[in-house]
Amino acid sequence: MQWYLVAALLTGILTTLSQSNGKYKYDYATIPFLAELFKLSFSSFFLWKECQSSSPPRMTKEWRSIRLYLVPSVIYLIHNNVQFATLTYVDPSTYQIMGNLKIVTTGILFRLVLKRKLSNLQWMAVVLLAVGTTTSQVKGCGDAPCDSLFSAPFQGYMLGILSACLSALAGVYTEYLMKKNNDSLYWQNVQLYTFGVIFNMGWLIYGDFKAGFERGPWWQRIFNGYSITTWMVVFNLGSTGLLVSWLMKYSDNIVKVYSTSMAMLLTMVLSVYLFNVRATLQLFLGIVICIISLQMYFMPVNMLVELPQALPVTSK
Repeated sequence: MQWYLVAALLTGILTTLSQSNGKYKYDYATIPFLAELFKLSFSSFFLWKECQSSSPPRMTKEWRSIRLYLVPSVIYLIHNNVQFATLTYVDPSTYQIMGNLKIVTTGILFRLVLKRKLSNLQWMAVVLLAVGTTTSQVKGCGDAPCDSLFSAPFQGYMLGILSACLSALAGVYTEYLMKKNNDSLYWQNVQLYTFGVIFNMGWLIYGDFKAGFERGPWWQRIFNGYSITTWMVVFNLGSTGLLVSWLMKYSDNIVKVYSTSMAMLLTMVLSVYLFNVRATLQLFLGIVICIISLQMYFMPVNMLVELPQALPVTSK
């Protein structure tokens, strides 16, 4: 969990540092493709190492099993398009706040799809986490017009809700795939990232057709504008994906949600020092609320109530 927290923390910082005068010199659509290629290469290498060992890994090779790994790629492709559609109706601040709905939708799908039951206290903690992250992102009236928040068309809110549901569905479905059998994690990753590479390549080709090949085919300009920081973004994004697959296999989506939220808050705190972003009371309150939520969710039951002690048996 701690390594995922570090990787998620670095994502926003490295992405910001890779900009030049507030703009990207590189084609940012190539970043997910190269990250998927990195994850596929990494997983393929370690799967090959496992196959060379004395005890070969378990691998389910039936097509009816492999085709299930196509679904997350389709969901993420739809989600990316819904994101762009949503941003045509709402401003980035409102979109970011609505994105916190995925915390609650993840909890709901966690219960419905994976049949994992949460206690009442844990449900309260999940809702409190959404409240905390939203509070940290709300701007005061001195920062932006107060009537600009939540004043978008109705379609924007519906698309924002759909985006949150798709994000949660992709995460929960991936966890279902990872835990449905005892296959090697690297074999599961190879299947998942193979479809990821194919769909991201398809997206680049679609972008070329949409632009009428004005800048030439994508493979001729894939590294244009790349710097050391850009490669760090690719490596970090790929590492984050690998750590997510590990969390889905050996932990769960709720742990991922908490890690992502805490990383987001830490990023906002570091931005105060790195990018001269002004600290706000809302950020401080959001951090406090999220820490309380974290304590509530993972708190052992015996810290909440005093469990009855077993009476010593006395002989008559």
